[in-house]
Amino acid sequence: MIRVLLADDQSLVRAGFGALLGAQPDIEIAGEAADGAQALRQVRALRPDVVLMDIRMPVLDGLAATRHITEDPALAEVKVIMLTTFELDEYVFEAIRSGASGFLVKDTEPDELVRAVRAVVDGDALLSPGVTRRLIAEFAARSKEPAAADALARLTDREREVMALVGIGLSNEEIARRLVVSPLTAKTHVSRAMVKLGARDRAQLVVLAYESGLVRPGWLG
Repeated sequence: MIRVLLADDQSLVRAGFGALLGAQPDIEIAGEAADGAQALRQVRALRPDVVLMDIRMPVLDGLAATRHITEDPALAEVKVIMLTTFELDEYVFEAIRSGASGFLVKDTEPDELVRAVRAVVDGDALLSPGVTRRLIAEFAARSKEPAAADALARLTDREREVMALVGIGLSNEEIARRLVVSPLTAKTHVSRAMVKLGARDRAQLVVLAYESGLVRPGWLG
């Protein structure tokens, strides 16, 4: 059973998401929070699998709450999906850099929300369809200049190639087609790259791909 915590200062949003997700046979609502500080307390007490976290909340905003969660080793298994009203939210990339595993707009289709929750638990989710690869590149460019690529020395040539494709937003299936390998092989390369680089999840691997300079804004492979 996937346990989800809903963190949003709008009660109607929490009610709507709660009704939708709670109706799924494999998902249950572990709790709710109306601000970031309350969300952090709930996460520490309830240890949900996934937190749906609004970016803009009182007391403590979603970005700060997410950083507290992702920086706490005791909460390493908790995945955070950031919620926003606008696809072009200026905090998209900063949210991913803060450790969020996914990013969704609040008016996303119900089946997309359910799929995102399940996928994040499996370590496969990143962004909603509306948040394009071009947008990832734009915010990566704004974030900061690429750091030294020393960490990438730990990777094999194939793992670096796969990491670059993850960086432009390709799924395991798309990577497999591009490299003419099986999806399982592609997933294995992604997993090995994550382990070697200490990436929390696929989203963090994208961040590292940009910050190391392996992928640059506008690069399409």
